[in-house]
Amino acid sequence: MRYILLSFILVLFSCKKGTGNFTIKGIITDNSFNKGLDGATASLYQVTSSNSNKVFISSTTVGSDGSYSFVFKRDKVEKYILIVSKNNYFDLEETIPFASLSLSEDNIKNYSTTAKSWIRLKFFNNSPAISDQLDFTKQQGKSPCSACAPTSQQTLLGAIDTSLVYVNDGNTTFSYLYSVFGTTNQGIKSAVTVPFDTTEIYLVY
Repeated sequence: MRYILLSFILVLFSCKKGTGNFTIKGIITDNSFNKGLDGATASLYQVTSSNSNKVFISSTTVGSDGSYSFVFKRDKVEKYILIVSKNNYFDLEETIPFASLSLSEDNIKNYSTTAKSWIRLKFFNNSPAISDQLDFTKQQGKSPCSACAPTSQQTLLGAIDTSLVYVNDGNTTFSYLYSVFGTTNQGIKSAVTVPFDTTEIYLVY
């Protein structure tokens, strides 16, 4: 009888051990204005080890102070993914490994993003010729992303009135180093990009 009772207790304990709720909470910061990302949408997904697809759990609206919170049933999965989005801001997609979460206490996860801004590089060649060559390389600016300025050296040949537009983090500096081949015309051009707007940098050569 004693062994039967002991076995029952062990089975009961093992069942309870895997149950419960996870709490994930924290602050989403708007780094462009140094405040909470109020009004953003935070969505939580789970991903199992057998399937790479994201399965939606729930979503919430980020508070005026940037706070968010999720309380959800503990399931045996590989990881959770938190996606935060707001119009004219760069989306956040953060992976939260299952093994990193605790059932006994809140799991604090703080993240940040920035407002979108754009930089337009305008190049004016006063006397364009086939042999003209302008080289420029980004020194400061957002990367990597598909709409970001490349980090490698860029070359313009015989160009006039050329404009290039790239995305950047709002309220941060974008700069590039340039040189005109065969001349002493070289230096650095820079500007702080305005959130939600397009900032222009002009270069005449």
